[in-house]
Amino acid sequence: MFFKSYFDEELAQMSYMIGCQKTGEAMVVDPARDLSPYYETAKKEGFHLAAAAETHIHADFLSGARELANAEKDLKLYLSDEGDDDWKYQYLNEINHELVKDGDEIYVGNVRLDVIHTPGHTPESLSFLLTDEGGGSSVPMGIFTGDFVFVGDVGRPDLLEKSAGAEGTASKGAADMYQSVQRFKELPDYVQVWPGHGAGSACGKSLGAVPSSTVGYEKENNWALNHTDEKAFTEELLDGQPEPPKYFSMMKKLNKEGPSLEKERDVEGISVSDVGSYMSDEYMVVDTRPSSEFSNGHLKGTINIPYNRSFTNWAGWLIEYDQKIVVVASKETIPAIKRSLESIGLDDLVGYVDESEINGYGGLETYASITAEELENKFRGHEDYVIIDVRNDSEWDDNHIEEAQHIMLGKLKESIKDVPDDKTPIVHCQSGMRSAIAASLLQAFGYKDVLNLKGGFSAWKEHKEKVNS
Repeated sequence: MFFKSYFDEELAQMSYMIGCQKTGEAMVVDPARDLSPYYETAKKEGFHLAAAAETHIHADFLSGARELANAEKDLKLYLSDEGDDDWKYQYLNEINHELVKDGDEIYVGNVRLDVIHTPGHTPESLSFLLTDEGGGSSVPMGIFTGDFVFVGDVGRPDLLEKSAGAEGTASKGAADMYQSVQRFKELPDYVQVWPGHGAGSACGKSLGAVPSSTVGYEKENNWALNHTDEKAFTEELLDGQPEPPKYFSMMKKLNKEGPSLEKERDVEGISVSDVGSYMSDEYMVVDTRPSSEFSNGHLKGTINIPYNRSFTNWAGWLIEYDQKIVVVASKETIPAIKRSLESIGLDDLVGYVDESEINGYGGLETYASITAEELENKFRGHEDYVIIDVRNDSEWDDNHIEEAQHIMLGKLKESIKDVPDDKTPIVHCQSGMRSAIAASLLQAFGYKDVLNLKGGFSAWKEHKEKVNS
């Protein structure tokens, strides 16, 4: 048997390829939208991509299942037939597929997958228990759990309610998750666990950074598997879940209806002198340079989302799905940026300004950073300034500057009216990275004298501890 995992650092998303070396057939489990890694592996290993399977309708990334099934006409796509009519795929008429339910079996050559219905994260969620019959085994090797069981955590059941407005589904999902967990605990301890996400995903609240585990290890160490009372379990599961990114609701819709098959297009080079014609509601101009470079000089009206591991998440929060996108970036990074945007369905990257044209261009804007000491001694309490905390709710609840105003970064654009227009905003997050994005957003919306707290709340807390010691 062949096995390979793939990890998207920006989305903390795991996908897998399994293959039967005797028959040359391979299957992809939970394929990402960028299919090139799977094709590269298949070519290298001499496999024919015969099948793909999805554990559920994903909310955090755009699936490559539809595109793969359309590109490979003899490939069979295995999809869940669990859940009610609201959780059925809507593009089935165009592809070779099979709907599966609890108790069904899927074969990839001589590798068997037993289908297990594991609702909780979503009503239609499946897990696939793998047995390598071709290798002579009669016992399972591992289980693909999707967003059901993670290393150290289980999937959150509240996304339908928070992202899609499906009232009452969070408590129902939590109760379903408890029953699914009891079933999972009956598996042999030696069974390996191959989850759909790792640390950094918003599909749970405490996912581990280790990419795989075993049933036995999770029984000992995963908080969710140690509960014996359903009420206590559901209360802990629902408590403290992070705010789901804004784009999650769109991912559910697109993955259910079928992601676009027409994402290919050229990205046009744009002169820096012409970028002003793109400053309208129809476009979003995103500067992908590091915040230190952006703060020292940037084009008016642009927002700064540095191209790093957090880029895709914040792009999903801040860019509207009906907007065309222009980026400030190096020409070499455009293909990677395009793939990152397309991974969450932002397919309209239409142009780029080479970042080398920015330096020395006239009329650039800047913003300044201040230290915690300066905030304390010069700005705090001054009637001309307002402190804006852009951290998550849980961070704010844990501790915050007393007179600060709280607007989580992902909601800042839609809450601009809540920022006083007669005061200079001083923005901060935990370390300074998110507040740099916030500073750019505020400037783009007309707050020209915005200040960023260097080092964020961590620096503020350290300063106060020194002062009080």
